[in-house]
Amino acid sequence: MTSEKKERLVMHVDMDAFFASIEQRDHEEYRGKPLIVGGLSGRGVVSTCSYEARKFGVHSAMPMVRAQRLCPQGIFIEGNYAHYKEVSAEIFKIFARYAPVVEPLSIDEAFLDITGMELLMKSPREYAERLKREIRARTGLVASVGIAPNKFLAKLASDLEKPDGLVIITKENQQSILDPLSVGRIWGVGKKTASVLTSLHIRTIGQLRQTDRKKLTAALGAHMAEHLLALAQGIDHRAVAPREPAKSIGKEVTFPEDLKDRAEAEKVLLALAEKVGYRLRGHGLKARTIQLKLRLGNFQTYTRSRTLGEATCYDKEIYQTAVELYQGLHVRQGIRLLGISASGFDASGEISLFHEEARKENLYAAIDKIKARFGEKGITKAQLIQRPDEL
Repeated sequence: MTSEKKERLVMHVDMDAFFASIEQRDHEEYRGKPLIVGGLSGRGVVSTCSYEARKFGVHSAMPMVRAQRLCPQGIFIEGNYAHYKEVSAEIFKIFARYAPVVEPLSIDEAFLDITGMELLMKSPREYAERLKREIRARTGLVASVGIAPNKFLAKLASDLEKPDGLVIITKENQQSILDPLSVGRIWGVGKKTASVLTSLHIRTIGQLRQTDRKKLTAALGAHMAEHLLALAQGIDHRAVAPREPAKSIGKEVTFPEDLKDRAEAEKVLLALAEKVGYRLRGHGLKARTIQLKLRLGNFQTYTRSRTLGEATCYDKEIYQTAVELYQGLHVRQGIRLLGISASGFDASGEISLFHEEARKENLYAAIDKIKARFGEKGITKAQLIQRPDEL
């Protein structure tokens, strides 16, 4: 006697206008108004915006200057990303109570594998409604949910009836839902691929599904053709899996105007090293490799790295290495971007028996305790006190 393989059941949860919704929750004066969160410099972009702002054509990843033209009456703020992370952590704790496997996609969305959890639910719809109610009760925020046999369909479903949506796609209704949708809804279809498909008179997923495989392969290549045809038929075999641990920890900053002063560049590197060191220690890690990233005003980008004799998580050593890498580039043009990242991790658990190392451990532990209580700006280097706070 053979048993049939259990059909997968995947839930995708996506918080609606996450950053903007938190701000509107916390600030009564923002409610019901077009609110845009993002970088306010000339090169800033929109992180997210309220649904009131979306009516004016504003959307995430849009240059902020364009958003200001489209919605001059909008409220524009930089946002509090540390606070958003705290709210995200609370939401992910809720996710963990609803599924044994959670795969984060970003700060405000995740896949939940609820396969085989029928004993804990009256129905998938009731289970999703319960999750949405708990998120709203605990955080005051609204989530949209999609449920389907795989990740592609679940993510697509969560986006169909935003905000506060709940859509369930099954094998029985998947083609009736998929076929009328634009091919732009498929993962991997960007502007270039969409342009090729349009030239083939393929605008909907239904038209894509019915396209001859050889014709599609000739236009896009075998790999992309197979990928698109599979998704057009609702086929996606990827498993829901927890995100792998970070392979590097870093921080970079893009400047509103190109940086031309060497001393100011080194001051920025000091601030970046301070942040990278703090994050390494927060994860209980030391890194053997320090990498510098530098982009000039003409967008030419350089990366330089150095592997240390001993792994470190200390600001001073990260900074010294980054500065030496920077000086070795002999930059003569304006700098658009600077970044530092650390990789090649070692666990940093035990305090060294050597006096100097133990002293550094204790010093940085005290610094981190202050930052944990008062925020990353609670204590910093004297050289950075007068620096504009763009990091």
